[in-house]
Amino acid sequence: MSKPNRKRYRLSEVKQQMTDAVGGAEVEFETDAGDLLTFPHPLFTDDEWDEKVDRAETAREKAVAILGEEQYEKYHAAGHADGDIALLMLRVQQDMQGQLKGRPTR
Repeated sequence: MSKPNRKRYRLSEVKQQMTDAVGGAEVEFETDAGDLLTFPHPLFTDDEWDEKVDRAETAREKAVAILGEEQYEKYHAAGHADGDIALLMLRVQQDMQGQLKGRPTR
């Protein structure tokens, strides 16, 4: 039996609200060469992706773990430095904090 003043959450609804709030489960960005690349939004990564990123020791390994080999090749061919992906991740996290701040739930 539920207490009268206790809020009850439905996980599928919360996940959908968060997905909507941050603009989707994937982050899209455009390289300077015009290629559209994607990676999972930090709120919606799976264990396998997290482990690959966590195991990466160099900036190149981190970029490959985040983007995958095929997208990394496009990223690198566009002239982007391996470490720049960390700047993008930081920006995504900053935007996420702003998007979720003060967001009411239903």
